Amino acid sequence: MPSTAEGERIYAIGDIHGRLDLLKDLLSRIEKHAASLPAPRSVHIVILGDMVDRGPDSAGVLRYLHGVQQTTGRLIVLQGNHEELMLRALAAEPGMLRAWMRIGGSATIRSFGAEPPHRDDDQRAAVGDLLKVIPANLVDWIRHLPLTARSGDYLFCHAGIRPGVAIKRQKRADLLWIRDEFLEDPKDHGVMVVHGHSVSADVEMRGNRIGIDTGAYRTGVLTALYLEGEDRQIISTEAPLDLNVSAVPPVAAEALSAGAAGAVMG
Repeated sequence: MPSTAEGERIYAIGDIHGRLDLLKDLLSRIEKHAASLPAPRSVHIVILGDMVDRGPDSAGVLRYLHGVQQTTGRLIVLQGNHEELMLRALAAEPGMLRAWMRIGGSATIRSFGAEPPHRDDDQRAAVGDLLKVIPANLVDWIRHLPLTARSGDYLFCHAGIRPGVAIKRQKRADLLWIRDEFLEDPKDHGVMVVHGHSVSADVEMRGNRIGIDTGAYRTGVLTALYLEGEDRQIISTEAPLDLNVSAVPPVAAEALSAGAAGAVMG
């Protein structure tokens, strides 16, 4: 059974995609869950990327997580493929603005109070306009987000890893974008990979990976994976929270009123 680093408690959160309401609900549930347990040596909340696009309040999610991270070292935010495409669009790479629009970037632009550009608009001018409404400090923060995090036997990343390639040699494109080659490979990777990126109706617990993207932007179910030593549990915004932390099968949780990370993140 894989284990976290000794004395470390992890809550990994799947793809948020602009659902600030669900994020706050889930953090409230995490705080309640953590309060029911003995204090560990350390606690970290790991955001698995894809904070932006598709949902209604990407701007709110970015501002919220950026603000929290300024006050605590317990929040780890990883970059996802949607953040990468946003950065490339805002850097005015040819074709990237249209590509970003195709995967939900228009919702992010609207959340900052602007209108998405039309196909026949001058793309460089459109990017210039966007940079006037999307704060530079948020863009810079996203640009410097890490791609992976590690605790004991667990590796956290957005999309997955390239099977057969050493962890230190994984390519950025695979960590952010890989799908079938990773999802369909049953071999031991040397780590248990915790990832988002690929939506599934339920949490996917496999022998070599755990997928926790439950499509929050359209299902209303945002999922967190609790890990501590060999214990693991699912907490989500769907059904009542079960505080029996030894339970391994997915456990969902009904949405609570919006809360903050509070004591969990210190």
